[in-house]
Amino acid sequence: MGLPISGAIGTARLICILGIVYVHGWTGLPGSDLAARDETTQGIMRWALIELCGRSAVPLLSLISGWLVVRSARQRRYGAFVAGKLRVILLPMLVWNMIALILVIGAARLGWIAAPQPSGIASLLNELVSLSGPAEIDVQMGFLRDLFLCMLLAPLLARMPTVILLAVVALAMAWDVGGWTSVILLRPAILLFFVGGMLAARYRVAEQVGVMPIWLAVLPFLLVLPFKLGLSIAGDATAVQEGHLVALIDLMLRVAAAILVWRISILIALKSGGGWMRALEPYVFLLFCSHVLFMWLLGPMIGRLTGPMGSAAWPAYFVVQPLLALGFAILLGVTLAALSPALARVLSGGRLGRVSRL
Repeated sequence: MGLPISGAIGTARLICILGIVYVHGWTGLPGSDLAARDETTQGIMRWALIELCGRSAVPLLSLISGWLVVRSARQRRYGAFVAGKLRVILLPMLVWNMIALILVIGAARLGWIAAPQPSGIASLLNELVSLSGPAEIDVQMGFLRDLFLCMLLAPLLARMPTVILLAVVALAMAWDVGGWTSVILLRPAILLFFVGGMLAARYRVAEQVGVMPIWLAVLPFLLVLPFKLGLSIAGDATAVQEGHLVALIDLMLRVAAAILVWRISILIALKSGGGWMRALEPYVFLLFCSHVLFMWLLGPMIGRLTGPMGSAAWPAYFVVQPLLALGFAILLGVTLAALSPALARVLSGGRLGRVSRL
């Protein structure tokens, strides 16, 4: 029996995006008050879920995208390839950003929520397409922006010899660890892991990790984790904050997390047969795109019942927020598919009605 790679990809995507929800989870506190609670029990719980479950998720999504794109990047004409990525990546990003701007800014001006307000045309354009930095409202969409730019290079990269791809990985790693800023890529680590995924496809790394003993998949994560914890505890030290060591350890932890989550995804796919995942898969991209909208508009409403971070009921609310966001995405998808299948296809990147791979 072969490995259920397709089912594991769907499972890994769901696990990763559920983790990303923690990064944008509702706390009910402004930034200054949030920072003041970093060393409380609730603050440590939030940090652990964000750093260990959330920020470690994006690399695996990039790896999967690079792994999946290799065949189509080599076989399709460039124009057709780019047109497909415009349809399933860039168009949903733009439409979701417009929806978020209208709803969130509108709710803020009505006094229902507190939210950033674009200060001019440049600020508004940045909210739409992340020209010079991540958006403040639809914050997760910077990933799709960088992913699309990586896709533009994919047909060329897929034809490059391994030594060139390794050079691109090394450059992206230096770029990320060095902390250099550029409007070309907001997060150079996305390019690093995207090309890493292409290399993984070339050398069948997904299959090799999929059959390794589970303890061996856990080991790199356990080895890097103490360094991450130690640097976080020492985070007030200027030398640590300004050095490159934190970025390097973060990168190592994300590689280790990607290995672990992929091995767990293979295990889940083997045991479950993938049936439940096939039912959820059309809504996973929708979850990625809609969860911040859920946090802006519905998060505060539920938060009135639990109270903000620091309240006794808030930790339970924070822990289940990914599942609430998933329920919201499923309800939204079902409603869209019933009312406007065409809009449902756009907002789901083609996954509702017809499945399109990144």
